[in-house]
Amino acid sequence: MHRRTLIGAAALLASAALPLAALADFPERDIRVVVPWGAGGGTDGIVRKITSLAEEHIGDASMYVENIEGGVSATGVGQVMSAKPDGYTIGTLTYDSIVTVPWQGLLPTYKMDKLKLVARITSEPDALIVDAGSDYQSLDDVIEAAKADPGQVRVAVQNLGGRVHLTLLQLQDLTGAEFKIVSYPGGAAPQKEAILSDEVDIALTSLGDFANLIEDGTVRGVVEFASTRNPTYDVPTSVEEGYELQNGSFIVVAVPAATPEDAVAAIEGAYKAAYDSEEFQSWIASVGVTPDWLGSEEVTAWADETAQGLFTEMDALSEAGVLSK
Repeated sequence: MHRRTLIGAAALLASAALPLAALADFPERDIRVVVPWGAGGGTDGIVRKITSLAEEHIGDASMYVENIEGGVSATGVGQVMSAKPDGYTIGTLTYDSIVTVPWQGLLPTYKMDKLKLVARITSEPDALIVDAGSDYQSLDDVIEAAKADPGQVRVAVQNLGGRVHLTLLQLQDLTGAEFKIVSYPGGAAPQKEAILSDEVDIALTSLGDFANLIEDGTVRGVVEFASTRNPTYDVPTSVEEGYELQNGSFIVVAVPAATPEDAVAAIEGAYKAAYDSEEFQSWIASVGVTPDWLGSEEVTAWADETAQGLFTEMDALSEAGVLSK
């Protein structure tokens, strides 16, 4: 009797020491996937596509995408940071989530250590995009025009202080060119309208954001700020053109920091299976975005190194009065 009591007590103690997720199969209910940008944008489309495929590898649970806009992605990502760490809330992060918002430091509760990064799915270098009939054939053409007529070459960016704005500021600082910077908050859609209506001469965003207009020959890429050519579009890179300037966005999957490892592994496995599928690889090529996987063992170090390098550049631009927080 005494022996049975000791064994029973030991079993109870062992059970109490286990995380709740280890006592049950994951997942047991639907999984929420937060996209911190509006519906219909490039990030939203990619996340919805890969999540629909990942759902096939996550057991019997459904995965549903929810768009939560605001705060240059901070509103949606903040909800993931404060969510219960049980594997049933997943967040998708972009450049602004990892670089812009932390650097600005406007939200004291927004801390990257509140998240566990699971995987990077894509890389999307910034690019200069012009009307198909534009005289600009190369990055040198653009720079020469901006030097010859300072402040007259009109370039559409998105949010002031955001990623593509930083890329343009870096290009000015690197070359001595001076552009007329026109901000179109709200993503690539207003930039498209600006190019089509001749409000601007150049749009600065990813080639994937303009995929439909590139495919129908309305616009074309002049250069991508990368070292490796886009697998879909035959557009020169900045490195090929002799400029050591690389920048762009990406999509990273994350969960709240204390999420149990079995749930993290299940989520990573489902997204990796989706990523490796012929359907996703064919689809991502069709929208002009580069598939670029990093798993949970590598993605955090990459994100930290990327952010710290950009923080240094942004601090220098801020001290020079070129960029403000």
